[in-house]
Amino acid sequence: MSRIGKKPVTIPQGVTVTLGKDNSVTVKGPKGELKQEIDRDITVEVKDGEVTFGRPTDQGRHRALHGLYRSLISNMVKGVTEGYSRKLELVGVGYKAANQGNLLDLALGYSHNIIFEVPKELKVATAQEKGQNPSITLEGIDKQLLGAVAAKLRSLRKPEPYKGKGVKYEGEFIRRKAGKAAGK
Repeated sequence: MSRIGKKPVTIPQGVTVTLGKDNSVTVKGPKGELKQEIDRDITVEVKDGEVTFGRPTDQGRHRALHGLYRSLISNMVKGVTEGYSRKLELVGVGYKAANQGNLLDLALGYSHNIIFEVPKELKVATAQEKGQNPSITLEGIDKQLLGAVAAKLRSLRKPEPYKGKGVKYEGEFIRRKAGKAAGK
């Protein structure tokens, strides 16, 4: 058995988990509502304040899906109760970030600023304090969407290994390379 898949997901107070006829799971909580389609081979049961998952065989595909859907539903339950946030830092001279609603205006060293539209499901905030690198904070209830948007923002200017300039996650370690050696 999958160690993750057989572990039940506990439903906290104020959260409701409902199973749909089209093999979907809907999680409603104080912060919002999320829906996830489940593969027809995986069985889902909600009883006694817990969600349990089952699989028909020990095939590799079934084992993989068993743990996957358990993790997805667990993330949804945490998202509608606590929410998720991700912080990115802009490291580099002249790198700036500003937002108006869900429109991000990024100056990342290119000839033109990049205008990035953040999905309406996420909240975005920018900060630029003296002596600190500009930062972007993303918040939302959907962990998958949050991670995808953060990765897309990071891909606009990945951190380079020589000076460490670029968009990086907060706390991310950038392995540095030595520059070219001095001439003879």
